[in-house]
Amino acid sequence: MLFNSLDFAIFLPIVFFIYWIILKNNLKLQNILLLIASYVFYGWWDYRFLSLIFISSCLDYILSIGIYKSENISKRKLLLGISIAVNLGLLGFFKYYNFFLNSFVDTFSFFGKTIQGNSLNIILPVGISFYTFQTLSYTIDVYRKDLKPSKNPIDFFTYVSFFPQLVAGPIERATNLLPQFSKKRQFNLENAKNGINQIIWGLFKKIVIADNCAQYANDIFNNYECYSSFTLFLGGIYFAFQIYGDFSGYSDIAIGTSRLFGFKLMTNFKYPYFSRDIAEFWRRWHISLSTWFRDYVYIPLGGSKGNNLNKIKNTFIIFLISGFWHGANWTFIVWGFLNALYFLPLSLSNSNRKNLNTIASNSFLPKGKELFGILVTFTLTVFGWIFFRAENVSHAFSYIRKIAQFQFSIEKLSIERFAFESLPLILVLVVIEWFARHKEFPLLDMKFPRLKIAFILILILSFGSFSEIQDFIYFKF
Repeated sequence: MLFNSLDFAIFLPIVFFIYWIILKNNLKLQNILLLIASYVFYGWWDYRFLSLIFISSCLDYILSIGIYKSENISKRKLLLGISIAVNLGLLGFFKYYNFFLNSFVDTFSFFGKTIQGNSLNIILPVGISFYTFQTLSYTIDVYRKDLKPSKNPIDFFTYVSFFPQLVAGPIERATNLLPQFSKKRQFNLENAKNGINQIIWGLFKKIVIADNCAQYANDIFNNYECYSSFTLFLGGIYFAFQIYGDFSGYSDIAIGTSRLFGFKLMTNFKYPYFSRDIAEFWRRWHISLSTWFRDYVYIPLGGSKGNNLNKIKNTFIIFLISGFWHGANWTFIVWGFLNALYFLPLSLSNSNRKNLNTIASNSFLPKGKELFGILVTFTLTVFGWIFFRAENVSHAFSYIRKIAQFQFSIEKLSIERFAFESLPLILVLVVIEWFARHKEFPLLDMKFPRLKIAFILILILSFGSFSEIQDFIYFKF
């Protein structure tokens, strides 16, 4: 079920009404309702894959109790190993089986030997990368004794499948989300208003910004041979704002929807395109994933401790794994490799935590040095996004070579619009977010109520101006 669909527009009010009006004084029934609603939400796409969530939930519920009760370190490691192996095994089969098979065949072909490999017609379950990491963090936290295992299966199963963030995050930690299911929740009108406002802002970023930019980006990337360097550069910018509006928009809708039911999810984006260096970008982009890799991969490997060789090794490991998490294509590996190269100089010079404050926190405009940092960081990010968006590595390099020809011309695209026409819309988003850079999202705690109402009405009315509804990008991850 898509957040930007009529189905969800009907589904959400029904669940909300039952949750707060009919079941308002019964915590257990509220949680059961959320579990049923979550399974309906996910099963709306393909009910057959509900079995994967159910199996993963059962497995980690049982194993975590065994891990916590056991004092035998070997047994605890064995149980944790089973959880990791099964969860990553399911993820690996559905997401990476054909990739590894085809790469294996291609390697033999490179050396002049031909072998046959039988690819499978595998449907990738929506959101499997997200809920797999969510359950893995739970069992690892129990193993580390940072968390006691849940004794309530309803609470735990609802935590794994909680519908607002089930298919595209944020990837919630059990230490934050799971305890919220055991606490009585009171309806808070102000919190509900903020939830609705955040949903509206997320829909604006998705429907108006991301889906509009997608039309331009898709046309330019699919027909790059026909366009000038200037148009191809715009294509990279359009995809940068497509993926940002799409993914951060989803996170806003998820967080806002959770607010409606009395839950608080972690912030997943903090205006990343205002970052002054790549390290700051990764503290502001897809925060739930970057902190997951930091806590469960980077730090256990030694992090930035030790000599420079250790820093280099761990940096490349973390970014290559992050790239591979995004998809079974060498383009994602190259994208991860590029970001490791971007990040490495900051890490080696111990300047990766230089920009921790909000940009221009005491002024209206950024300083010249800050503006330069933003532009350089954004340009490097757009260059990386070209690999992320390309069909394959060859496509990406051909696209970049065409940009390097420095051809400047104002062209009409095959969608019968000039290549630059969507730039004003992007500028509107940038200006709004710049003024709101101190807030969680722009519609939070606006000072003038009438201005806020007018602004919200304009956002809602703008939804109808863009009818090219696109799937959420991160559904395929």
